[in-house]
Amino acid sequence: METFYHEQDFQIRTYEIDKAKRATVVALTRLMHEAAMQNVIKLKLSVWDLEPYKVSWVLMRKKLWIDRLPMLGEHIRVHTTPAGFNRSFTYRDYFVYDSNNQRIAAASSTWLLMDTENRKMAPLPAFVKEFEQFMPAPEDCLPRPEGKVPTLEDIKWTVPFRVDWHDLDFNQHLSNLNYLQWMLEVMPKDFLESNTPLSMQLEYKSESMYHDRIISEAAPIDSTHILHRLRNEDNDQILATAISEWKTT
Repeated sequence: METFYHEQDFQIRTYEIDKAKRATVVALTRLMHEAAMQNVIKLKLSVWDLEPYKVSWVLMRKKLWIDRLPMLGEHIRVHTTPAGFNRSFTYRDYFVYDSNNQRIAAASSTWLLMDTENRKMAPLPAFVKEFEQFMPAPEDCLPRPEGKVPTLEDIKWTVPFRVDWHDLDFNQHLSNLNYLQWMLEVMPKDFLESNTPLSMQLEYKSESMYHDRIISEAAPIDSTHILHRLRNEDNDQILATAISEWKTT
């Protein structure tokens, strides 16, 4: 299948940058997800193609590596492909290149199918598993985003949020990009101004719905690593956990 993977060119726009004119982590991840969405639409495996089967894709884990963040006006290319199966999950890889074909970021991710009626995990249908024959060789794939994020115990920073209409995605729950953004928003302004991210590992544990009250919590492990979690304030359920790695700029 010649069109199994997808490549898409983007230019970094003014609303995607920070004070230093660099794309934010959230903006760069959004471009990765846009390329992935175009890929599944092309493969006829998008959420809309799956509606008759009453299932939809849900992100479970993600590992993000950042070599550098692209600058305002810079042209980048996102290459993404489904990257394998196990019995219950599918994997997807992302590679981001600059105009010199140098890799500047990458991400691996784990996905499951959710039954849209009972909101529980659904088995992978046979027509999805048939795509395994087109998957890249294991040696061409990124490391799987596996391993548990350590437990956050001594909370240092907290910020409250509420899930509103524009925070919802097509599954009518909190967008996974909001999970990422709200985890990063908790850190102090002076830290964000003087540090740049190198990697982030996320585990999505539960969905969050309209008007849920969410608390973003975090604490440093050491000078370069920070633990994060999102917690539902109404029922104390942990929605997601993460560990981020940073360097001083």
